[in-house]
Amino acid sequence: MITEEYQDEYQEHEEQEQYEHHRFEVDPGQSLTRIDKYLDDRITNASRTKIQAAATAGNIVVNNKAVKSNYKVKPGDTIQVMMSYPPRDIEIIPENIPLTIVFEDEYLLIVNKPPGMVVHPSYGHYSGTLINALAYYLKDLDIFSNSDDPRPGLVHRIDKNTSGLLLIAKTEQAKMVLSKQFADHTTRRTYNAMVWGNFAEEHGTIVGNVGRNLKDRKVMDVFEDEEIGKHAVTHYSVLENFGYVSLVECRLETGRTHQIRVHMQHIKHPLFNDAEYGGDLILKGTTFTKYKQYINNCFEICPRQALHAKTLGFEHPITGESMDFDSDWPDDFRNLVEKWRGYVSNRELEE
Repeated sequence: MITEEYQDEYQEHEEQEQYEHHRFEVDPGQSLTRIDKYLDDRITNASRTKIQAAATAGNIVVNNKAVKSNYKVKPGDTIQVMMSYPPRDIEIIPENIPLTIVFEDEYLLIVNKPPGMVVHPSYGHYSGTLINALAYYLKDLDIFSNSDDPRPGLVHRIDKNTSGLLLIAKTEQAKMVLSKQFADHTTRRTYNAMVWGNFAEEHGTIVGNVGRNLKDRKVMDVFEDEEIGKHAVTHYSVLENFGYVSLVECRLETGRTHQIRVHMQHIKHPLFNDAEYGGDLILKGTTFTKYKQYINNCFEICPRQALHAKTLGFEHPITGESMDFDSDWPDDFRNLVEKWRGYVSNRELEE
């Protein structure tokens, strides 16, 4: 069993592994037959199109070698259908949960995820997730109704308490193409974040491998040793300075678990109210009781790490068209920014 504590680590491990979903030993009397037809006759709820897509992705292996969909099955062949995820062990229950849809066509869907929503079911989070909502909204699609993928349609993730844009594939082919764009780091993503402190420079780049903290596996850490963690690059620009906190834009060159959160902590600018990375403490400002109460009010206004996935750009998986999307801040993030703007204005009036 995979515990909730290690769920993210498990997902990262999946990217490097292939899991056997089906295995067939071809009978001695089998005539030469295209493998997509052979598998279509033997795998329940798998369309020939889906099988062909799996072959294109290198997920159909014959005698330990990946083959294309026109491969002719021969007597004695050992056929394996391999996927980058284990067979589903958590049932996905469709739930009628409202979605904020930014764009949709027959191949993909873009949603603006609210803060507090878990992206996909895992141990401890069986319902109320984005995938539960999508399973209801897209219940007539093969990718949701006839798949053993534990995260159907999902090509990337954002944390439970991070808000913003998420891209969902509506077909197996679209998922494979879009997933490759994220793996190749060719997508365009920016985040807005409220962080503690002022910056000496308005622009900067953070480079540092991101991996599991060696003492606390629930959080990430930055490592100078190139043998530990995964290469990660975050570019940032200061949008507004509020004296004790700053509003910044972060552009991801890579996409690692908690990348922005741990990178900003690494340069001594943890995200405002980020409990896992020390941002839920009063790190800058005065010792006056009135100021402490002000910060606590800010924490109540935005009771999570102040991070929003603002923009998303990619190439359409079918047409190749360049697509870019922007999203509004959710109420808690917007109210937090406005409160700090008011704080700065009042200080200037007092001076």
